[in-house]
Amino acid sequence: MNASLPSASDTAPKPPPPTPWALFTGFFWLGLSAFGGALPLARHMVVEKNRWLSSEDFTELLGLCQFLPGGNIINMSVALGMKFRGPKGAFAAIMGLIAAPSVIVISLGVVYQRYADDPRIQHLFAGLAAAAAGLLISMAVKIARPLRGKWGAIAVAVACFVCIAVLRLPLLPTMLVLTPISIFVTWRLMR
Repeated sequence: MNASLPSASDTAPKPPPPTPWALFTGFFWLGLSAFGGALPLARHMVVEKNRWLSSEDFTELLGLCQFLPGGNIINMSVALGMKFRGPKGAFAAIMGLIAAPSVIVISLGVVYQRYADDPRIQHLFAGLAAAAAGLLISMAVKIARPLRGKWGAIAVAVACFVCIAVLRLPLLPTMLVLTPISIFVTWRLMR
């Protein structure tokens, strides 16, 4: 299949902006099902299932959300809610996202506190960590796809990975240096 041809989801008509209720329920189910790997599921919900954003728009918004303080998915829910429905949408999305996980985390904390020394519980949490790592790798591949053929953007992404994952440089200084470079490279490529 030719990589330059648009996919069916790219050519389909764009749905109307989500209502506050749609934002709440979308992020509620995301929060309920995203154990340790919310970003891959968020991308699926936002880009593939509901088509609220294109793949490129999602990647750009994720870049902004990663740069801001706080959790990426929390930032994403607020940003999407604001984009489509203003403060009411942001509130609906964030409340949907945190409602179920808050109850679940408190419940798991109680269970873990009581049974932390049980090897079966330790194996359960180790298995959940492995699944989360797999989801994260899957997400990285999907996020990298819009960069295909954009060699300057790929170089910035690789430099960021090397600085943070290999050289273990602090995130904030790395982002403060690479973000302006990324903006400049993107601007040059779009000219």
